[in-house]
Amino acid sequence: MNKTININLGGFFFHIDEIAYQKLRTYLASISKSLSDDVHGKNEIIADIEARISELLSEKITDSRQVVSEIDIEDIIVIMGQPEDYTEAEDAYSDASYSYNRNSSSGKKLFRDGDDKFLGGVASGIAHYFNIDTIWVRLLFLVITIAGVGAGFLVYIALWILLPEAKTTAEKLQMEGEPVNIDNIEKKIREEFTNVSESVRNAANEASEKIKDGASEFSEKMGQTFSAKTNKNNGLQDFLNAIGKIALVFFKILGKFIGVLFVILGAVAILSLIIGGFSVGSLEFLNIDGGFINYPDFFYEATLPKWLLSLSLFTLIGVPFLVLLVLGLRMLSSNIKQFSKITSITLLVIWFMALLTLIFTGAEFGASHANYGKSISNNQLDIPKKDTLVLKMINNDMLYYQDNLKRSSRKHEVAIDGKLMVYSNDIRLDVKKSNTGYAYFIIQKESYGRSRIKASKNAEKIKYEYTIRGNEIVFDAFFLSDLKNIFKDEEIDITVFIPATSTIYFDSSVKNFLSNVKNRGNIYDKEMVDHHFKMTNTVLKCTDCIAESQKNDTF
Repeated sequence: MNKTININLGGFFFHIDEIAYQKLRTYLASISKSLSDDVHGKNEIIADIEARISELLSEKITDSRQVVSEIDIEDIIVIMGQPEDYTEAEDAYSDASYSYNRNSSSGKKLFRDGDDKFLGGVASGIAHYFNIDTIWVRLLFLVITIAGVGAGFLVYIALWILLPEAKTTAEKLQMEGEPVNIDNIEKKIREEFTNVSESVRNAANEASEKIKDGASEFSEKMGQTFSAKTNKNNGLQDFLNAIGKIALVFFKILGKFIGVLFVILGAVAILSLIIGGFSVGSLEFLNIDGGFINYPDFFYEATLPKWLLSLSLFTLIGVPFLVLLVLGLRMLSSNIKQFSKITSITLLVIWFMALLTLIFTGAEFGASHANYGKSISNNQLDIPKKDTLVLKMINNDMLYYQDNLKRSSRKHEVAIDGKLMVYSNDIRLDVKKSNTGYAYFIIQKESYGRSRIKASKNAEKIKYEYTIRGNEIVFDAFFLSDLKNIFKDEEIDITVFIPATSTIYFDSSVKNFLSNVKNRGNIYDKEMVDHHFKMTNTVLKCTDCIAESQKNDTF
């Protein structure tokens, strides 16, 4: 039966048997002895080691009545390591000991980093946990705040409240994912003391410089009191100094304002690009299709896939605004770090590759519109001269409904059997005299391509239909083309040739498609509909139109 002892270790109360107490006491004493030559932070190192031992014991002792045994202390020593393993002359583990102790650590924990904070250290703590640069976490919070109308700020405040700050050395090591043992605790405290010493030294040097400058200025002013001329100059100098201070304050305020402007501009641009990315190439990359996908002009008929072009466009615009955003953040806070050299070079290379990709695609787009081509078809009409030829036009409202059917150069995307095609009403209709003695009509399709041959082939592929019913020709009021040709100036010209003495009737449906039809009386195209015209030896002549003089007589 062993005697138990009550101890206070790292602020926690434990029951420990006498043998375990002696072993723990000897262990702490040996640690203290190994640090006997250390003049910086010996007491703090011991306090942090005790706090870590207290934490490990708390994990083992689940009941306040449970007594710490010798086995528990031995387990703690295995985790923390022996003092002789961490002498200043040999400040490293052996391979086996290091591997074992690292595997025995409790792992990385999430804390707020009070040493690297913009507000509460939440972003830097998360960055430590995921082993990424703090700037990316801060940018994420900023984007969520703008996109979610303040949601990111609320999340930040909640994490600020819920996450503890890493104050002790052991907590800072756990935050960084380092094993909490004697070696790392000692190194961490030494680093902190070194940083504090450097800060104190820099502050002392700065204060010394200011004292020297003040003494020199005081001596100079004392000497100037004996000279009237110097006094005048001193007054002017004070005035100039005041103006300089006012200007300095003004430029500082202006710099902060410009920084805020850069942050807002960069954040809004990046957020807009992210939202836009889900309506352009990224949806195609995810095999999602829909009529709401609107690609830029040069994306059509491109060799490279649209998702790659979308990513290149995003990069080309996004990287400069990202740099602008970081620059604005640095203007607002000196705690924001600039991009590392590797990150800067990587971003520059990616941006340059995106630029080359879009230059290549733009040149390819220009080449696809460089040459004009056409396809012509001649269609003979078997209609007796005594019969009246009737011209009509009709639309397919199932493809694209139009309340007012008319010629337009505007293109529309339509789906035919699951395939997207271009719908257009750019059709011109004309009537001329036939010199062959019979009636016929010519359909001329026009398009563009990289060469004249390819342009002609593109024109030939245009889908256009018509129907002949007795003495009526019913032309389609639209044509269809491949989606890649949506930004090409494609059109169809229809010319109907009829011999002299033949009669033609223009149905009201062709009203907006007639194109400069020559006739006696120079009747406007839109006024020719619903009338009969007879072909003379030169041009058409209306046979049922009321002359202007006759119109006036009727009133």
